[in-house]
Amino acid sequence: MRTLFLTGGIASGKSTAARELERLGALRIDLDQLSREALEPGSPAHHAVCAEFGADLRGQDGRLRRDLLAQRVFGDPAALQRLEQIELPWIGARCRELLSEAQAQGCPCAVVEVPLLDRALAYDMVPAGAELVYVRVPRELRLERAVGRGTSAEDFAARDARQPSDAYLCAHATTILPNEGASDELVAWARAVWDEACAAASTEAGRG
Repeated sequence: MRTLFLTGGIASGKSTAARELERLGALRIDLDQLSREALEPGSPAHHAVCAEFGADLRGQDGRLRRDLLAQRVFGDPAALQRLEQIELPWIGARCRELLSEAQAQGCPCAVVEVPLLDRALAYDMVPAGAELVYVRVPRELRLERAVGRGTSAEDFAARDARQPSDAYLCAHATTILPNEGASDELVAWARAVWDEACAAASTEAGRG
């Protein structure tokens, strides 16, 4: 199974490429979505976060009060690190589980959307042989795109500051995918990846 870990800054377009691959038939895993699932009521991470940061984080409906959690951890590096130490092992294990299931089912391609590549690498989320694709867009253009879709400049700056630097992403990527043009270029790239993955899977099946 061809496995791609797709990363890039806010408004880089990585979701456009990932959704096109999903539309074609690839497994798509969004680590942001897994982060939300990690804190669902009843999960070990949910209980651990409430124990670490306060039982009042659990609302009357049993769900985590994410706004209150954000107030307690963001802006406090030590608290944020403790939160990541609770969440990220669960996210990594779930990601590996989903990839293993897809491979067992004969899926030719899987794509994982990665908001923070440094965290994914630190917590061993990336299996051997996976491709690291960096969708690279200058910060000024990403800011323009983000504001154009309703994100405030302040929110963009706060979120962008948490992400790995361009130098880090370039150093760790196996493929750098520029995206300064129209979104149809990313769609074309995704279709080419899918076609290659299907061809490789067909060849492997023929050998079997």
